[in-house]
Amino acid sequence: MARTPLMPCTGPLDRRTWLKIGGLGLGALCAGMSPTLAQLLANEAVDRNFSVILFWANGGPSHLETFDLKPAAPAEIRGDFRPIRTNVPGIDICEHLPRLARMADKFTILRSLHHERGEHSGGTHRFLTGHSSLAANLPNAENPELGSVVARQLDPFAGRASDGFNSPSLARSANRRETSGVPIFVGDTQFYGAGPAYLGKAYAPFMVNPNNPISASGNNTYDDIPIYPPQNGEGVQLAADSTLRLQARAGLLNQLDGLRRDAERSGALDTWDRHHRRAVEILSSSRTRNAFDLSQESHTLRQRYGDTHWGKSLLTCRRLVEAGVRFVQCQATYRLPASVGRTSNWDDHSVNAHIFDGYRLKLPVLDQAMSALIDDLYTRGLDRRVLFIFTGEFGRTPTVRNQDASGRPGRDHWPRAMSVFLAGGGLRMGQVIGATNPRGEHPVQRPLDSNCLLATIYHRFGIDPSHHLHDVSGRPIPILPRGEVIRELIG
Repeated sequence: MARTPLMPCTGPLDRRTWLKIGGLGLGALCAGMSPTLAQLLANEAVDRNFSVILFWANGGPSHLETFDLKPAAPAEIRGDFRPIRTNVPGIDICEHLPRLARMADKFTILRSLHHERGEHSGGTHRFLTGHSSLAANLPNAENPELGSVVARQLDPFAGRASDGFNSPSLARSANRRETSGVPIFVGDTQFYGAGPAYLGKAYAPFMVNPNNPISASGNNTYDDIPIYPPQNGEGVQLAADSTLRLQARAGLLNQLDGLRRDAERSGALDTWDRHHRRAVEILSSSRTRNAFDLSQESHTLRQRYGDTHWGKSLLTCRRLVEAGVRFVQCQATYRLPASVGRTSNWDDHSVNAHIFDGYRLKLPVLDQAMSALIDDLYTRGLDRRVLFIFTGEFGRTPTVRNQDASGRPGRDHWPRAMSVFLAGGGLRMGQVIGATNPRGEHPVQRPLDSNCLLATIYHRFGIDPSHHLHDVSGRPIPILPRGEVIRELIG
């Protein structure tokens, strides 16, 4: 099947650009590569410091209660909330997000993203990997998630000469910052339906706390899993699941002694030792420990984010990307009081929670934390290289339903329409891309497969989505099977 182009036309090239392409081409050829002109042009447009903060609203937030309200629709569709104007004419968002409304020039809303998977883990897998999984309710990914692919492709120790992407020498040259004592990929926990898949644990996120298996089980009631340390950075110990737990490594080495000779012959031990050394470097790095230390921020700034789980999470995310982490992901969990619902996530079925009462609690906290982060990114000049994303695996049904015995309102899964919130990243802000019909059921303007967002992110990282990775059997699998860069964001 023919692939959709991933790069828009860049127009005529000046002499300086041609000289850069020539220099890159010569170096690549000397290293044994055969780079295409498209790859070189992509590299030319890449910010080598580009990073992503993914604030993942697991469960699927309602577009109709946040960024795509339908005030003219019947009551059973529009719900309880009303839109308010923002500082950008024509952009309206929920009335419970007044701080964000005052800075709409600093964010963009994608209102026409969609895909075809309506299960939580299946939808998460589809959104974060770009591939539709074979299993419906899978705890672990069949294909590597976005952060794992980024970690693999930016890893200066992952000898890419064998898979045709890049040579180790060029990787080290292009990504020196990854050797500076911070991990490439950090998260608070594994997402349900996500993970590194066949790339292996070396490309799972580094985590401050041991992974909570409930977060990848489909259980939607569990305590918040902080990405920040419990006592302002004291005793930070990353649970290096991306290699192996350090506390168990001595015993593991003893167990592996009998296999050492075979491993040395195959080269597997050398790869494992590289990751071992990398984990030790990260775990002993003052730069990593300092990135998690919120006490280094002023009391005033911490209060602006809010003394809440989300406030401390997003402030930690900002500190991590500022320290050099390239991809940070964090679940946007919120434990509702029993009087409102039983969920910790955004799975807003009637049987789980009163959707409107739940959002009355959550949205003001979200408004404070997200607006503080965006303002902070812009104040520090990080908006040019750090992209903030707020989304979940899908939207919610256009019809309010009352299946619970109490009769409380809720909405069900709806992958055919969703809203994604973006800020920064050197992309074009202050706009809405796409539109849904008057009932919020499906896109009617600029429909975008969710892979288009992934293609845009990979483009900013300088990663070619058509590049093939290899699964455990050696079978080549494209990073994305389809998807084109969203031209409105980069044009």
